[in-house]
Amino acid sequence: MSASDIPDIRRHMDRLAAEGVDVVRVIYPDLIGTDRARDVLLDHLPAACTHGLAFCRAVYHTSPQGDVVPVAGGLDAGLPDVCVRPDLSTLTVLPWEPGVASCLGEVTDPATSAPAPESPRDLLRAVLARCAEAGLRPVIGPELEYFLLEPAPGTPTGWRRSPETTGAVYTAGLRADPDNHLLRTLRLLRDLRIGVTNGNHEFDGGQYEINLTHSGALDAADRAFRFKAAVKELARREGRLATFMAKPFGEAGGSGFHLHLSCEDLDGQNAFHDPSGAYGLSATARHAVAGVLAHAPALAALANPTVNSYKRFGPDTLAPWLIDWGLDNRSAMLRIPPERGSGARLELRLGDASANPYLLIAGTAAAALLGVRAGQEPPAPLEGYGYDTARSDLLPPTLSAALDALEADTALTELLGKDFTTAFLTYKRDEVARFQRHVTDWEFTEYAYHL
Repeated sequence: MSASDIPDIRRHMDRLAAEGVDVVRVIYPDLIGTDRARDVLLDHLPAACTHGLAFCRAVYHTSPQGDVVPVAGGLDAGLPDVCVRPDLSTLTVLPWEPGVASCLGEVTDPATSAPAPESPRDLLRAVLARCAEAGLRPVIGPELEYFLLEPAPGTPTGWRRSPETTGAVYTAGLRADPDNHLLRTLRLLRDLRIGVTNGNHEFDGGQYEINLTHSGALDAADRAFRFKAAVKELARREGRLATFMAKPFGEAGGSGFHLHLSCEDLDGQNAFHDPSGAYGLSATARHAVAGVLAHAPALAALANPTVNSYKRFGPDTLAPWLIDWGLDNRSAMLRIPPERGSGARLELRLGDASANPYLLIAGTAAAALLGVRAGQEPPAPLEGYGYDTARSDLLPPTLSAALDALEADTALTELLGKDFTTAFLTYKRDEVARFQRHVTDWEFTEYAYHL
């Protein structure tokens, strides 16, 4: 962005000032999908747009505990900057924060003006460009679950589910949500204009699901990223904690991040529908299914990206731990909903809520594209209730195994890019190593009194 863009910036500033806004919050995702941000006073927006905002590149490599992981380009390079410029096309006023608007940031390397290698948003753009070369435009509908927690001094974590009502799956209203958290959150997210459509109380106490409308893959990722940031912010306003952790409590279920994927062709038509094809699906759709199945072990590293993620899996959890697909079958990893025509799509149920939306969508689109390129047909779909290891292969049982599968899947990593893959593997293997060194409460309880 140059000085010639100042008049356009001024138009945005005048509009925001008329709405009572004097601060613009510029946010962008790090490797794990957490929002990194800076608040910019409105009068300084032109400088932020033209010169950019300097952030330390190692923010991409910083763990949730604040440790800087030694990823190439960070510590070894002397902790250089990245440059973040506001994307004014994404400006929206925060309905819960008077005087503040928010927008996404575009991240570049100041030395080259190219996208930062670790930028999740730019990784997704690169994958979508490869899809476009094949005449396909991925369309995504995200579904996310999370737990709402309230302070509980004296408990091991200091938090408990809010509320702890059980047996209220697929309900709405005060019976399962006596504080009206869901209604309040839905209305504020509606006013944020990120395409939220509906929500309900989920399976466990304090667990909620909110769905977003479908759109082009980059826009869907942007909206899912902003959704997660907004839900966490809204909970904090009330002294509570919203967590998208895969499985925060051993006795409760886990939270998923399901993706509905279709593709438009060059004419804007749904490329997955074919009434004369097997199962009413086009060859493109069936090849995409085969691709996601073939690359599922590697995809798990992006869809289930934490040590905790793999505690969500297991028999009768409705969280997939086998590599299979089925027609309107929720016990399968990849479900084909019953709609056809413009609604023909795949539902990937593999992801958990901790996944970075950009990486999950990029990995899924890349796997589907590889399947289309290979032109292979999937095996017969699952019939009946799944979770039968005699019928389907297992997904990686741990994060470490999933990272190994990602590194070994050279076709997928070629699409994702060497620089990103190296950074992600280094960052996540550090997480595994730190966990393996940590002594847990379970170990103390299990061993200390008896050994």
